[in-house]
Amino acid sequence: MMSKEEFLKELGEINPGYNMEFIGKAYDKAKELHEGQFRRSGDPYFTHPIAVAIILAQLGMDDETIAGGLLHDVVEDTNYTRNVLVSDFGEEVALLVDGVTKLGSIKFDTKEEAQAENLRKMFMAMSKDIRVLIIKLADRLHNMRTAEYWDIEKAKEKSRETLDIYAPLAGRLGISSVKQEMEDLALEYLYPEDFKTLSAKVSETRVQHEAFIGVVIEKIKAALDQMGMHYDIYGRSKHLYSIYKKMVLQHKQLEEIFDLTAVRVIVDSVKDCYAVLGQVHTMWKPIPGRFKDYIAMPKPNMYQSLHTTVLGENGEPFEIQIRTYEMHRVAEYGIAAHWKYKEGQTDGKENEEDIKLAWLRQALEWQQELKDPQEFMETLKMELFSSQVFVFTPKGEVIDLPSGATPLDFAFKIHTDVGCKCVGAKVNGKMVTIDHVLNNGDIVEIVTSSKSSGPTNDWLNIVKSSTAKAKIKQWLRKANRTEEVERGRTQLEKYVKKKGYDPQLVMRAANMNKAMKEMGIANGMNELYIQVSNSGTVLSKYAGLLFKYFDEEEKLELIKQEEKEKALIADDNKRKKAAEHRRDNPGIIVKGVDNPMVRIARCCNPVPGDKIVGFITKGRGVSVHRADCSNMKALPEEELARFIDVDWEDIKEGKAYDADICIVTADRKRMFSDISKCCEDMDIHISGVNAKSGKDGAVHIILTLSLSSTQEMQKVLRTLRGVEGVTDVYRARS
Repeated sequence: MMSKEEFLKELGEINPGYNMEFIGKAYDKAKELHEGQFRRSGDPYFTHPIAVAIILAQLGMDDETIAGGLLHDVVEDTNYTRNVLVSDFGEEVALLVDGVTKLGSIKFDTKEEAQAENLRKMFMAMSKDIRVLIIKLADRLHNMRTAEYWDIEKAKEKSRETLDIYAPLAGRLGISSVKQEMEDLALEYLYPEDFKTLSAKVSETRVQHEAFIGVVIEKIKAALDQMGMHYDIYGRSKHLYSIYKKMVLQHKQLEEIFDLTAVRVIVDSVKDCYAVLGQVHTMWKPIPGRFKDYIAMPKPNMYQSLHTTVLGENGEPFEIQIRTYEMHRVAEYGIAAHWKYKEGQTDGKENEEDIKLAWLRQALEWQQELKDPQEFMETLKMELFSSQVFVFTPKGEVIDLPSGATPLDFAFKIHTDVGCKCVGAKVNGKMVTIDHVLNNGDIVEIVTSSKSSGPTNDWLNIVKSSTAKAKIKQWLRKANRTEEVERGRTQLEKYVKKKGYDPQLVMRAANMNKAMKEMGIANGMNELYIQVSNSGTVLSKYAGLLFKYFDEEEKLELIKQEEKEKALIADDNKRKKAAEHRRDNPGIIVKGVDNPMVRIARCCNPVPGDKIVGFITKGRGVSVHRADCSNMKALPEEELARFIDVDWEDIKEGKAYDADICIVTADRKRMFSDISKCCEDMDIHISGVNAKSGKDGAVHIILTLSLSSTQEMQKVLRTLRGVEGVTDVYRARS
């Protein structure tokens, strides 16, 4: 077993900034409490918390998490209480340990019920501090590393749970190193024969692949050295489970998998990423459909990189991944990268702006709704395993949904009200039904109606996302309660008519009582209306008391207060809408119309100084085009009535617009680097790039640049024409 001195020395080599006194105290307490306990291997039990703590340190976690790793089993396995833990190490460490501790004192009817409730508890703890899950992942990883000491049935059971739950959770947090090792270890115990066969085959071909990739790396190095770029480059082998999954799901042979070995290039900036991509595509021919831009559209777990598959000289395909150093850090450590020490310092807190945990918040929403353990586990697996599809709103915002998602999933992702009022959708400009399956890159526009009757039980079979399912179920429950309330009102009206009371006066009194409750005015009648509404039961004393309680003066005063409140809310909503219009307005004046919805047309990308026209779209406001836009000129005569006069307003300094520039150039080394340098010298941001070789041997490059005016564009065109080898530069036409 590792001594305290050896343990702290190893931590110091990983990160000298750790608080060794605090962590050493946790080491001493955990060792003391686990004294006399042993693992199945015969080793002292304390070897496990030490291993967990080292894994956490390798992930770059902070002092409290390392201490939590050392102490994660003490409350469950010893007589050490949470209160003493708080006294010794503080509330933060206690929260982490408590989140990992199983529900040991509660007896469950089935193993699945116990698993579901333990996961519920962990999810609730994760909502307070995501480090709970990171400790649990480190705990499970070390247990899988020592799974050889379990009996075969338990090893298979834990491996299945790891593959179904914990590896996908690590993937959702972006901690690829933990995810991949867990998957390979689980594969070994679940499918031992397949594991042995695949390992042997991969080993046979690995030497050949590595030699081939070595040649590729040397060629890329030579090109990047000529470009004067700072970089790191190395080969990466695909892990076994990923290969196995492709072979099984896609029915492929080992030799049919392109990315068994890939080249990874790491550079300083996003601009350098695209420069390397341009260089690679001039050296080898890219395979159509095999380019993925995860920089422009990151994965939900924050992963960013450029992936392209190209053909080598011998016709063998291989993959190249390009990313910045920061992207690489996030790709390796995911959310754990947030706690990485910077010069020995860390704040140890989550920053919700930087860490995208939307999937966790969604999981917490639906897990509250699911009472049946089997349904909970099935939904959790579906949420973790579902691959993603990326679609766009009409404004160009990227929305990620589970594979197989429909417009209904999209609508509920936008807002609950949009989903509930959805009656159809347009996908890429064409009307589709609500059960239409969405594909990557689709532009989705939801059609709503105020007359929509809302969700039905059938909708639950259409949607794929757990979030949409939870919102539909919530709406259906609320609709049923509303029917009960209406039945109660009807019964109350019948009752007061029978007694000779004025039914309008009594119902207004009930409404005023509800308004008083909402405004926080305490009185003995506050619960009266709620009881009538919720139960639908009518008792004579309710109607009598309601009628008796309000005289005309009190009713008028409450009505005035209610109307004043509504007016204030209406004014506030009006101000918010006006502010949203001002934020979204792209600097365009629509003559004769106040605060219209305006968007810049992507087909021609006008910039200030261009002659422009407005076109009234159906449901998306005014689309602004260049006057010479070919799409506008091609419109049939009956559409001309939808043109409207528009003009540029005084543009504030710093406002930029995307515009596409076409460059025709000779194929030479450092070409893209020189073009990038030109843009950098002019302080012009490159927001997109596309390059391909023409039949004439020339290279055609389309740059998407952020420009403020036509004057700036002309300057860019003139400057780029001066780059060696450039034969033509012009603005892209629609």
